[in-house]
Amino acid sequence: MTASLVQPPDGLSGEVRIFLVATEASGDRLGAALMRALRQRSDRPIGFSGVGGHEMADAGLQSLYPIDDFSIIGFAAIPRRLPKLLRYKRQTVQEALKQHPHALVAIDSPSYTLRVARSVREADPTIPIIEYVSPAVWAWRPWRARKMRRFVDHILALLPFEPEVHQRLGGPPCTYVGHPLTEEAALLRPNADELRRRQADPPVILALPGSRGSEIEHHARIFGDTLAILRDRVGPIELVVPTVPQQLARVTAATAAWPVRPRVIVEQAEKQAAVRIARAALAKSGTITLELAVAGVPMVAAYKVSCFEAMIGRSMIRVPSTILANLVIGENVVPELLQEQCTAEGLAARLVPLIGNTPERRRQLEAFARLDAIMEIGKLSPAARAADIVLASLRGQASAAIRDAAATAK
Repeated sequence: MTASLVQPPDGLSGEVRIFLVATEASGDRLGAALMRALRQRSDRPIGFSGVGGHEMADAGLQSLYPIDDFSIIGFAAIPRRLPKLLRYKRQTVQEALKQHPHALVAIDSPSYTLRVARSVREADPTIPIIEYVSPAVWAWRPWRARKMRRFVDHILALLPFEPEVHQRLGGPPCTYVGHPLTEEAALLRPNADELRRRQADPPVILALPGSRGSEIEHHARIFGDTLAILRDRVGPIELVVPTVPQQLARVTAATAAWPVRPRVIVEQAEKQAAVRIARAALAKSGTITLELAVAGVPMVAAYKVSCFEAMIGRSMIRVPSTILANLVIGENVVPELLQEQCTAEGLAARLVPLIGNTPERRRQLEAFARLDAIMEIGKLSPAARAADIVLASLRGQASAAIRDAAATAK
């Protein structure tokens, strides 16, 4: 990535004003990195306003309201929180229109941020709107892509296959800017000593039953039974369960009766260290599968929900795999056992071969090795590329200018 500054469009003078909206922790991290990159890559001062969390506050944003209010747990909490959330949405739209920023960036959380974007576009079509993180139109509700074209000028995608998907579905212009994992790969990959530990006995096994209470409830017993079978078939194992701080008590209680007692960890540095020495993993389907793949950790993925949720999901999801690593690689290399297939015996049968030097293990590792090229790991800074496209889009710049910024952002 070059260090050259991006000049905002002709006719703009003084401070450039960017309005950002992020309502979840993942969006807060992306927003903070984008804010820093915008300041570094613009030749004019940048002013920020809008909605964000603690990390965006540290980067200089004074949020209109706390995003912690968006942490709704369970359907029963929705009616109680809904009036406040609707009030926040109105407040956000009114403030964006009042400030008339040079651009609005809606970050992740599409069920909320895209509603804000649509209302702003309807009231003031002159404000450029950028969506940072594409909704999963490739997995379900594909009609959203074409609908977004009416009020989103450009999408900054985290996954390399998403621009083609939006082009095929008639969505807005979309550019792959890179996943945050592209900058974290070095923290997830072992050095020489850690590689020796990864290959030594007893093997370190990661168990990741999920970060939500319902996921832990659905997966904990099955994972415990699976790991007991694994131990019986391969011998002693060292078991590590990474989790988030707010689920520490729940995970500790859920794993207390496991035949193989785990070490439960919550600190980010500890998690990364565990990944670097892990031989294999048993993981709930989700973003973690891509993180493990980037780290070179073979895995088996599982997912189990209520019968009602499974019925709804099967009627809506239209992808050949629910595993993010498989979708990015373009091949179903990670076995996934979903719903009725998600049994201890079935999971163990696929996890056992990953412990030794087997064709199953080698196939995953060979596929994971392709991720550097697919995701452009080491070749781009996602935040810097995103910042260049935002700057190129200020106040209705032509799409050609946006494409040029994307092409030269490496």
